Amino acid sequence: MIIKQLTVFLQNQPGRLEDLTQTLSDLHVNISALSLAEAEDYGIVRMVVSDPEKAEEQLKAANFSVKTTEVIGIEMPDVPGTLHDILKLWSSSGINVVYMYGYSDSGVARLIIKVNELKKAMTLLEKDGIK
Repeated sequence: MIIKQLTVFLQNQPGRLEDLTQTLSDLHVNISALSLAEAEDYGIVRMVVSDPEKAEEQLKAANFSVKTTEVIGIEMPDVPGTLHDILKLWSSSGINVVYMYGYSDSGVARLIIKVNELKKAMTLLEKDGIK
């Protein structure tokens, strides 16, 4: 399914991530997925939240640099080869994976994936019966 993800650029300093989570907590916005990557001077937080529109508006009001991006959220069996099959399907159709993050638990893998051709990637997944 196509979902909205927030990308927030944070200064790489103590307390800045805590400021972000405090803002979301004050809004009663839940974080359901999060990835943090760091560079020398800043971090990039990618997250899926319960109310992306509200969160984006209030984070901008609190002087965070934030944008919304559409990504693919997939649930699939947590068995060897499942991700490979999806990547093979996409790569054979010219779709590039820009980044992904996820986890697995109790036999189910959940991934958040950014691709270069969102609608084409979704069409291929739907044809293949993947949700």
